[in-house]
Amino acid sequence: MIDYMQKGGPLMWLILFCSVLAGAVFLERASYFHRVSVRVGEFMRGLSNLIQHHRFAEAQMECASLPTPVTRVIHAAILRHEAPRSELKEIVQEAGQLEVPRLERRLGILATIGFVTPLIGLLGTIAGLIEAFVQISAQSGFASSTDISSGIYRSLLTTAAGLVVSIPCAVAYSYLSSRVNTLMHDMERAGIEIVNLIMDSRPQPSPDIIEFGPARPAEKPDFRRKPTVSDR
Repeated sequence: MIDYMQKGGPLMWLILFCSVLAGAVFLERASYFHRVSVRVGEFMRGLSNLIQHHRFAEAQMECASLPTPVTRVIHAAILRHEAPRSELKEIVQEAGQLEVPRLERRLGILATIGFVTPLIGLLGTIAGLIEAFVQISAQSGFASSTDISSGIYRSLLTTAAGLVVSIPCAVAYSYLSSRVNTLMHDMERAGIEIVNLIMDSRPQPSPDIIEFGPARPAEKPDFRRKPTVSDR
């Protein structure tokens, strides 16, 4: 390893630093996503009983005991449980938007390393080839195949090292991006379910009752013969 680093030149140390940084970012993000993952279905089933019985304080404590992006979205809705449905939807949406930067934190570092390290390797290769041809020209154009091959071998080390770092970075970035999308989907699902639970827990207005007045007694028919002109 040290031999390759020495033969590859100073850019090999830069590529090594990028690999260490990328590994640290991946481990930190992977552990973070593992900590904040929540089974939304089970968690919402536990909250549904509390919300149906209007025990909102206990529901808030339940969310606060598990600080994750999903529970923070739910907690924001429970805090304003008396708001109308349209306002609850906006609260849930705004709380989810605040969580997105936390989920995407440091992912740009992985993407940048995955893009830059092949270019660093290519730069090292070009610099090595230039140095090899300078040495050949210094020998009046006469150089053995061994000298040429050794110069090319040293120059290609940086390209290989750059690709070795870039490919795992691209894979790691794709994996972490998929985890971000999964957590965003969980937040959306939790937001929809908590709004529905809060609205279902509210007393439903009774339908309008039409009141009828007391029944009027039916008029009895008068069968008495009315006097006519001839009777007078």
